[in-house]
Amino acid sequence: MDNGSGVKNSNITGVLACYAAALAVSLAAGAAGAADSSSGASKAYRWVDDKGVVHYSDSVPSEYSQSERSVLNSQGVVVGHIEGGLNAQQQAEQARADNAAQQRAQHDQFLLATYLSTKDIEQLRDERIALMEAQINSATVYIDTLTTRLTALQDRAVRFKPYSSEANARRMPDELAEELVHTLNEARTQHLALDTKRNEVVETRDQFDGDIQRYRELTAKQHN
Repeated sequence: MDNGSGVKNSNITGVLACYAAALAVSLAAGAAGAADSSSGASKAYRWVDDKGVVHYSDSVPSEYSQSERSVLNSQGVVVGHIEGGLNAQQQAEQARADNAAQQRAQHDQFLLATYLSTKDIEQLRDERIALMEAQINSATVYIDTLTTRLTALQDRAVRFKPYSSEANARRMPDELAEELVHTLNEARTQHLALDTKRNEVVETRDQFDGDIQRYRELTAKQHN
């Protein structure tokens, strides 16, 4: 009788352990999902203590920081794995790799959920770039206006000291000097902003082209 009772108790213990683990996964996934809605970067870990008990939490106690563990996303799905015995630098590198993998998975999900075809991505790309190019054109016109104004101010400034070589030349009026400096600084600022916007066009085009390529890869896998 004792042996039968022992086996029965062992089975019950095993069932309870499985139930507790399943409940922990559900709670961890729910908590991570709630955090995701506010921060978009929540994740949890699954690790085993020295008694063989499985734990799910958003952090690992310091005494188990060298232990093997899995990284879960907000849905409770394993998205990474950290080997045991890693040093601090290795753990940091592994965490960065896991985070990058999670971000790629999230972006893949975004692509599939947002677009019906590559034409949708191309249309959005063209609309974004057209808007940027319109801003570039407006900035270019403004810079031309500043250049014309700066030229006129410089033509006036050469009649005054210290630019004029005439012995009887007057000191440059403060108002003219201030306007000259302000216009020159504004022109420099606008040139820098224009260069930044042009670089943004290149980066945006590259990003969308990458999304188009990735979307084709993802949809090809779905059809295979």
